Amino acid sequence: MTGFGGAARLDRERRTVAAMITIFCRDRHASDGPLCEECSELEAYTRLRLAKCPYGEEKPTCVHCPIHCYQPRRREQIRNVMAYSGPRVLFSHPVLAIRHMIDGRRKAAQPPARVPAR
Repeated sequence: MTGFGGAARLDRERRTVAAMITIFCRDRHASDGPLCEECSELEAYTRLRLAKCPYGEEKPTCVHCPIHCYQPRRREQIRNVMAYSGPRVLFSHPVLAIRHMIDGRRKAAQPPARVPAR
């Protein structure tokens, strides 16, 4: 599904976070080419966490999510990335930035029930 539908939501979230990490790495770590090792690991970690998100396509933006799925160290890293890159992403990826702001108005539903491990 594409456009404004659900399947596009997680893909858009992945692209937005990747764009923010790229901006942060370029400006803070002087990376003109591929991401530095630290940022590359963070970007891979964010992809993994999005893939395992219990909300799936109904995922709210992280700031509105009641589930803290990032490890404390990674959560601090992504906070720093978003604080720096959030305002800047509007200039390099305006559509992603505006859609992220719109998605940010969505409130989180009750967390999905957890299935007990067997």
